Amino acid sequence: MKKTIITGAIFAELAVLLGAFGAHALKDILGSYASTWETGVQYQMFHAVGILIVGLLMEKQTSRLYTWAVILFSVGIVFFSGSLYVLSISKVAVLGAITPIGGVCFVAGWFLLIMGVSRRSTRFY
Repeated sequence: MKKTIITGAIFAELAVLLGAFGAHALKDILGSYASTWETGVQYQMFHAVGILIVGLLMEKQTSRLYTWAVILFSVGIVFFSGSLYVLSISKVAVLGAITPIGGVCFVAGWFLLIMGVSRRSTRFY
């Protein structure tokens, strides 16, 4: 649980830093790819928060479903957001082909989170 929350916090912190870096230091380099960079930052933050939520759920009940959700969210951040960051800087369009792999990881992670919560025997409150 502690590692999961730390992982989520690191991804969230990096999203803030990358967002600021893109808006200021890379402003001229990104050009028309600024919105692509921002999309990477947004999805990274959404899934960092997802990892934090899973970490809090793990405090009440451990589950392999939760563990795999965190793994898939993390892999999704690397493939989805990471490919958008590299695409934005390099402008090599073929890198966009990697992005859907991360998207599939995100969807699968949310599905496993739903399954894990659905199987919970304890209440949230």
